[in-house]
Amino acid sequence: MRLKVIFLVLVIIVSIVYPLGAASYLDPVVNIGDITRIKGIRDNQLIGNGIVIGLAGSGDSRRSQATVQMVANMLGNLGLDIDADEIQSGNLAAVIVTAKLPAFTHAGDTIDVTINSLGDADSLQGGTLLMTPLKAATGDIYAVAQGPVSIGGFNEQAGGGNRVRQNHPTVGRIPNGAIVERELPIELDNSQLSFLLDTPNFETADFIAKAINNNFQYLYGSMPVADAVDAGQIQVQVPAKYKNNLVSFITAINNLQVRSSMEAKVVINERTGTIVMGHKVRISTISVAHGNLTVTVSTNEEVSQPYPFSEGETTVTTDTDIQVKEEGGHLVVLPAQGTVQDLVTSLNTIGASPRDIIAILQQIKAAGALHAELELI
Repeated sequence: MRLKVIFLVLVIIVSIVYPLGAASYLDPVVNIGDITRIKGIRDNQLIGNGIVIGLAGSGDSRRSQATVQMVANMLGNLGLDIDADEIQSGNLAAVIVTAKLPAFTHAGDTIDVTINSLGDADSLQGGTLLMTPLKAATGDIYAVAQGPVSIGGFNEQAGGGNRVRQNHPTVGRIPNGAIVERELPIELDNSQLSFLLDTPNFETADFIAKAINNNFQYLYGSMPVADAVDAGQIQVQVPAKYKNNLVSFITAINNLQVRSSMEAKVVINERTGTIVMGHKVRISTISVAHGNLTVTVSTNEEVSQPYPFSEGETTVTTDTDIQVKEEGGHLVVLPAQGTVQDLVTSLNTIGASPRDIIAILQQIKAAGALHAELELI
């Protein structure tokens, strides 16, 4: 009887710590807080237009009327009445300032800002951003940016049009360059919370709901604490014990570990020849033949000269030569239920390059043998 009790306790412990026995061992074990966020807690985008000064002749030209008008307006606000035609903008640049306002940021905190040239400036190197209000989509000001701009590179020009440039000189950053002036109100419901998955997946959502229920079921008796609504949302009832202490409850849930499942998917970047395949990708039995066919068409123009004393005319003729070269092809057979490793090994065997593999994968998908989503980016 004692052994049965010990065995039952072990089963309960294992079900609490590892509620995912059916999950693939290749799926990583992660904290719930690393793959979810709470509904209502989000970042917000800020934007503003400003002026960068102190540029050594690399600023906007007079063709950039926006810069001239902005400087005239700024000087007018400072009590200086200057005509726009009198402004030389070589040391100035109109810019767009963007920033991200994280959740739970308080007044007085600082955030990073990104500076983007708006006119035809050559470089923002050595410039300083003047005070620039940053607004949300509602038009309300939430932060104010100011400070020296760092472009992380250089743009130098010598005589004769020679130029040396590193990185992108018309885009810069100011670390901690904006001071938050207004807070975003965030109110959490102390009766129910919704956890949203960063990557929606039915299996992962089910794992999370089971992990939460296994750890907090004792507070509700037979009623479930968490319920997976869909592939991307898990609703959690807040126990009475934590209604006045949501931080501890959220922390406890975020620290729970689950297996993060993934979809069978192949992502291809045709521009760079990059291929990323998940471990769940499966391939049916299929034969793949690979061989390069090179066709060279060359055209030469020649002059056709008629015989002496003939009535013919000198003409230009075209001589076309076509050469076809085909390398020896290879034929491989991928086994049924083949894995990514089988696919890569087989394609490497026939000497396929990344771009060849992209074409082969597309044809395997067209043949219905690739059991995964194929995404081109």
